[in-house]
Amino acid sequence: MDMEDVDRLAKIIWDYLRLNQKLKKSDCILALGTHDTRIADRAVDLYFQEYAPYIVFSGGTGRLTQEIFHKPEAEIFADIAFKRSVPKEKIFIENQSANTGENIEFTKNFLNKKGLHPDSFIVVQKPYMERRSYATFKKLWPEKEVIVTSPQLDYEVYFNEQLPKDLVINIMVGDLQRIKEYSNKGFQIYQEIPDSVWDAYEKLVELGYDKHLIKD
Repeated sequence: MDMEDVDRLAKIIWDYLRLNQKLKKSDCILALGTHDTRIADRAVDLYFQEYAPYIVFSGGTGRLTQEIFHKPEAEIFADIAFKRSVPKEKIFIENQSANTGENIEFTKNFLNKKGLHPDSFIVVQKPYMERRSYATFKKLWPEKEVIVTSPQLDYEVYFNEQLPKDLVINIMVGDLQRIKEYSNKGFQIYQEIPDSVWDAYEKLVELGYDKHLIKD
């Protein structure tokens, strides 16, 4: 199987994992920490477009960032926002969480301590983590409204030197597995996976894209 076939399979998973939800004004922008700093820029863009009055950057040191960032993800993201002239009083930093579930739980506790009680959120994540972020948020904070968005980049142009295609496809395959397994564990709400998507997953695993799978 050549790279064109791999791309076709990966694009099936990419299209499933990306929700393409319609944006509307909300109470808070919540940017989830990751190795892709374009999430911070997307959150800042939304702030300046007046989709929400403030931004929470959530993220400590995760599996993918412990060797590439010199400080917590949320602080790296906040620095980007500061450089783009977002007022400091409009930025909140939760810098202890290490995964998506903790992003949500720690942000909930953080905002409560700050006396902030937003009813609606725009969550910003990587394109291929939109669905899992949504499913996790709705499990852990079901009473809140949430829209998930990401940098507006198609599969064909997403990759760069820091995020090579091989790495991203491995992560996507692992995320799809988590969509299936984590609802059974109570970590997120159930999401139906079409047969065509799971077939693409199985073929990519057979081709060796298994570096980010949950191991038994």
